[in-house]
Amino acid sequence: MQKLDLLYTGKAKKVFKTDDDSLCIFEYKDDATAFNGEKKGSFDGKGIINNQIANLIFKILEQKGIKTHFVKELSKRETLVKKVDIIPLEVIVRNIAAGSFCKRYGTAEGTVFSSPTLEFSYKNDSLGDPLINDYHAIALNIATREQIEEISNLAFAVNNALIEIFKNIDIKLVDFKIEVGFDSQKNIILSDEISPDTCRLWDIHTNKKLDKDQFRLDLGEFADVYHEVYKRLVEKYPNV
Repeated sequence: MQKLDLLYTGKAKKVFKTDDDSLCIFEYKDDATAFNGEKKGSFDGKGIINNQIANLIFKILEQKGIKTHFVKELSKRETLVKKVDIIPLEVIVRNIAAGSFCKRYGTAEGTVFSSPTLEFSYKNDSLGDPLINDYHAIALNIATREQIEEISNLAFAVNNALIEIFKNIDIKLVDFKIEVGFDSQKNIILSDEISPDTCRLWDIHTNKKLDKDQFRLDLGEFADVYHEVYKRLVEKYPNV
């Protein structure tokens, strides 16, 4: 597989064209951002850890019947993925109150919801990725009613799978965001990444934050917690 022109540079990764029009290469960066890019940082090897965490999780999800863009890990920092026409939505599932949810609704951090919540943000950096509802998404021609229902069902299926994956390594899945899009057969599949960049993860026993909140909140163990999540996953799922 030949790596060709750079197609896109995002906050956490670069996307390259390949000699197969149906495939792309993700190259994970060491950069970190928070608050819609206002805060920036990095640590050596972050891209490697996120690449390997995301790939391991995608492989487990595939085994559970959830279709993803994952094809093959090419190197510690690069992964071959299906080319996906991204739907401009950030799909957010919350199991426990944290972050912006607490600020918006005055809910105490750590409040466990009786059932998961689902939110959509319009993926548009210039607008600050505003929250929208399904009626907005339909009115803006982002997705149809049927597609919104399919995306919602996919998000909850991913949530159920991730809860189990992380519970097996003594981690609570607080919340996460995913991106989805159309593959070459026009199927809606899971894309982007699942990692401590895109999930809130708390240790089951101590509630220690094992995710990007270490960076957002200046808690001081940014690199350490990413390594910890990766270590736990590899020890629990060595043969995936």
